[in-house]
Amino acid sequence: MRKNFVFTLAISLLFIGCSLDNDDQYMLDNITGGGVNQNLAGNLTSNLTLKSGVDHTLTGALIVKDGAVLTIDAGAKIKALAGGTNVYIMVEKGGKIMANGTATAPIEFTSNSTNPKAGDWGGIIINGKAPLSRKANSESNAATEVNTTIYFGGDVVDDNSGILNYVKIEYTGARIDDSAEHNGLTLNGVGSGTTLSNIAILNGDDDAIEFFGGTVNASNILVVNAKDDMFDFTQGYTGTCTNLYGIRENQFSAVTSDPRGIEADGNLDGNTPTDINQSNFTINGLSIIHNGDGVSLSDAIKVRRGATAIITNAYIATGSGATFSDVIDLTDGKGSASDHTDIEAVANVSNGLDISDNKNTTTGNATVVIISGNSGGGDNSVFSWTGYNF
Repeated sequence: MRKNFVFTLAISLLFIGCSLDNDDQYMLDNITGGGVNQNLAGNLTSNLTLKSGVDHTLTGALIVKDGAVLTIDAGAKIKALAGGTNVYIMVEKGGKIMANGTATAPIEFTSNSTNPKAGDWGGIIINGKAPLSRKANSESNAATEVNTTIYFGGDVVDDNSGILNYVKIEYTGARIDDSAEHNGLTLNGVGSGTTLSNIAILNGDDDAIEFFGGTVNASNILVVNAKDDMFDFTQGYTGTCTNLYGIRENQFSAVTSDPRGIEADGNLDGNTPTDINQSNFTINGLSIIHNGDGVSLSDAIKVRRGATAIITNAYIATGSGATFSDVIDLTDGKGSASDHTDIEAVANVSNGLDISDNKNTTTGNATVVIISGNSGGGDNSVFSWTGYNF
């Protein structure tokens, strides 16, 4: 009788760990136990904890619904099926992701492919209730790029979507079409109550990290080998970022039509230049290191379309054979940066970086100060937990 009871319990645990179709709803709470494989997909409607030391495989779109909390223990690893745009994690408004790793036990999101590559899966998307740029007297509300039935934005400045701390995200980013794409980490209307710190985004097929509006602050963000933009800000983002460090390695030659270190728009794609609440953000400590021999990036820093940016202690450098079309550019065909944009940068010219390659066509109080030097910018020592060799 005792043996039969143990046998039944083991079967039950294995059943819990079975694969769920996308239409299934998770009703699991704090699954534990060594050796139980968890295949993750579908709508998460109640709290779920992913333990370390357990195999977790993301097999489709995992949607954290309003009121649900996805908790990921320090040291856990989530391997995503190499399924491109169909495999991602999305947190809806009112949902939370609590991924609080440590320097000695970071949380890792990666591809399950034996030969992983950029674009294997769609990354992490967080939707919050914080303000967006918009027409006067209109609602602060917008549809996500990857699923236009799911919305983000609102008027909760300090909205809390959870924690990402000591988290590594790699082999992400997948383009749906010319107007919709998956990034490594997408932040849609995320509020300042959310914690974003100590994050590494590696080997992505589109932008590494993009802020669509919102008020969230971020610190210690490392980007290595983004096919498109390293750091992208748009649709009314108004937070502060501290210690951003972006690198393109020599052997990484993949590019889009306009890859950049920083890309910033006041409103979404420059299509609504009369919006209120346009992007007005601060970056304290920034390094853009472009070592891609034979690869030309459009700009190290691009601020345009009504955006206001205050960027201090920036450092820009190129390796041999790597170029920027413009080091700093404050305009494009859909509009220039705000008059109050202020950028102070040091550039390493030892490998031919031309610091006169700037486009500052805004009027009023917009300023660009860039000098030659070989120090300053972000602090890479805080990324030792990643194991990346600088």
